[in-house]
Amino acid sequence: MTQQPFSRPGAVDLSALTQTAAPAGGQPDRSGGAPVAGAGSSYAVSVDGEQGLQSVVEASMTAPVVLVFVSPSRVPESAQMADDLAVVVGEHEGKFLAAVVDVDASPAIAQMMQIQQVPLMMVLVDGRPATQPIPGVAGIDDLRAMFTQLAQQLTAQGIAGRHQPRSAAPVDGEGEDDEAAVDPRYAAAQAALVADDVDGAVAEYQKLVDANPADSEAAAGLAMAKVLQRTRGVDLQAAREAAAAHPDDVEAQTMAADLDLLGGHVDDAFARLVELVRRTSDKERDAAREHLLGLFGAVGNDDPRVLRGRQALASALF
Repeated sequence: MTQQPFSRPGAVDLSALTQTAAPAGGQPDRSGGAPVAGAGSSYAVSVDGEQGLQSVVEASMTAPVVLVFVSPSRVPESAQMADDLAVVVGEHEGKFLAAVVDVDASPAIAQMMQIQQVPLMMVLVDGRPATQPIPGVAGIDDLRAMFTQLAQQLTAQGIAGRHQPRSAAPVDGEGEDDEAAVDPRYAAAQAALVADDVDGAVAEYQKLVDANPADSEAAAGLAMAKVLQRTRGVDLQAAREAAAAHPDDVEAQTMAADLDLLGGHVDDAFARLVELVRRTSDKERDAAREHLLGLFGAVGNDDPRVLRGRQALASALF
C-alpha cells in the first residue's frame, strides 16, 4: 500500500493536546500508556484518556507513533488487528510505537480525533499526522508489507529516531544484586571518562549505540559524553556573554545550554533552547530542536525535568 502525505481537509490539530492539564488529583500519564499484553508488546501501549493520548503525541517527536483505533464490541476483528500490529511494530525494534485506542472505552478520544469508522490507523511524526488515515481491517502479512515500506520511506526522509521498549522480560537469575554490579559493556567508556579521554568515551558509547540503538543507558552516556566533548576548553564567561549578545544565534545558545546542563541548571538549559525553537525557523529551528533532544537524552527520558521539557518543546513547535 502506497502512503501519501497527509492532507485531509479539516484534520484535527494535535498540538492542542500538548497543553492539556492533568486531571485534578492525578498526574499525567508519563509512559504513554500501559504496555499491550501479548507478543511484540515492547513497543505497543494502550491509550486511556486524553493524558495518555498527549503522551503518545509527545512520543512521536522521538520516533513515529502508529495510532490504531479499534472497537472490540462493534468490530471484533479489530482487536486481533491491534495484536498483530503490536507484533509487527515489535519486529521493527523501536522504529515505531503502536498506540491502541479502544473507542468503546475512550469515546472522548474518538470524538476529539474525528474518528468516523474503525479500525483506523494514523501515523504521527513530530506530533502531526504523516500519512493519510488508513481505514479497514488488515491482516498481519499486509501490516508487515505496509510497515516495511513505511520504514523505508521514513529512513529516506532522514527520520531515524527510535523508541525505548515499554516493557522487557526479566532474565533468569537477575535480581537486585545483579543490577548493582557494573555492566561490562560500559566499562571501556567509563574507563575513558575516568582517564579524561572524552573522545575515547564518545567512541566507545557510539559503538554500543550502533550495535543496539535501543540501549537507553548507552544512548544517555553518549549524549552526555558529547556535551563534555563540545564544552571542553570553552571559556565559560565568554560563552555566556556571546549568548546574551546574540539571543537568536543557534551556536551561541546551544553552547550556553550545554554549559547550563553541566552546571546543574537543567531546567534553564531546556528553557533556553525551547525559547530558541519558538523564535527561529527552518534550519535554525531544526538545529535547536535536535540539540535539545540530545540534551534530553543526556539527562534521561524518565527524568521529570525532561518530561516537562518535552511538553514545553511540543508547545513551542505549534
